[in-house]
Amino acid sequence: MDKDEVKLNENYDKMTSNDGWEKKLVEDLALASLKEKRTTRRWGIFFKLAFLAYIVGLAVLVYSPFDPASLEKGSDKHTAVIDVKGVISSDSEASADYIVTALRDAFDDKKTKGVILRMNTPGGSPVQSGYINDEIYRFKALHPEIKVYAVIADVCASGGYYIATAADEIYADKGSMVGSIGVLMNGFGFENVIDKLGVTRRLYTAGEHKGFLDPFTEPKENDVLHAKSMLANIHEQFVEVVKKGRGDKLKDDPLLFSGYVWTGEQSLELGLVDKLGSTSYVAREVIGAEEIKDFTVSEAFLDRFAKKIGASIATQMAEISGFGTAPQLR
Repeated sequence: MDKDEVKLNENYDKMTSNDGWEKKLVEDLALASLKEKRTTRRWGIFFKLAFLAYIVGLAVLVYSPFDPASLEKGSDKHTAVIDVKGVISSDSEASADYIVTALRDAFDDKKTKGVILRMNTPGGSPVQSGYINDEIYRFKALHPEIKVYAVIADVCASGGYYIATAADEIYADKGSMVGSIGVLMNGFGFENVIDKLGVTRRLYTAGEHKGFLDPFTEPKENDVLHAKSMLANIHEQFVEVVKKGRGDKLKDDPLLFSGYVWTGEQSLELGLVDKLGSTSYVAREVIGAEEIKDFTVSEAFLDRFAKKIGASIATQMAEISGFGTAPQLR
């Protein structure tokens, strides 16, 4: 017997001392009131539990990788697509960390029939590009049944093309910009400006050539030769990667590795690309899996915003101080 029932019985005993219809009426009313409270309480609990189940189910649908459409499509295969867009660097969405993570997810998916790298990048870090290129070859060796295709949108230059050469085939639009197989290092020279302003530059180093990139002093001949030798070495690495990926497809043209960019139509003639075609064309006609599943890894908006602000400030400070001159495949 719960507290409500005990209380009703006590009130009932106080109010009635004789048996009769009055006592029966009071008893019936008391029991009816008790049942109504119990029913209301139970329904309240039911609706709370139902609402909680709804919230949990909604969260599962939103955050779970499960695709309800897969129930209808059964064991159908799909084409995995990974975007490589923007400047390739360690702090961008085209970093090796993001691209390699996407590649791993795509190759591990049992329904992946083929992988498309959707290229739209001017290039960037040779190190990041090299990491991605190496990992593509590794994944292809682990999954020989899954081919990789690079599909070029607006531009695939320098570091972007460095990555694309690891693909089994490269496709482009006739108006795409392709190539730029070269390396650059740039900066500014402010030595004349500080002379005119009457500013004296004080630079202290340990190591004879430690300050050879300083923008406030005139570069020495040996320093320039050293910088050019580094660029030449990276360029040789770039050329070897292109030859490894493209092989006999490349035409013998003296300008091929000069740093020029070419249209998709010209690239086809030079052997830089295999055919002209879009992402949907390759998925449908080449891979044979028209359904496209996007495996691109993206960072949260707030993280991306904060990182861009920090990177912008750091880049400006580096350029001013003369340390923003790392070699770029751009």
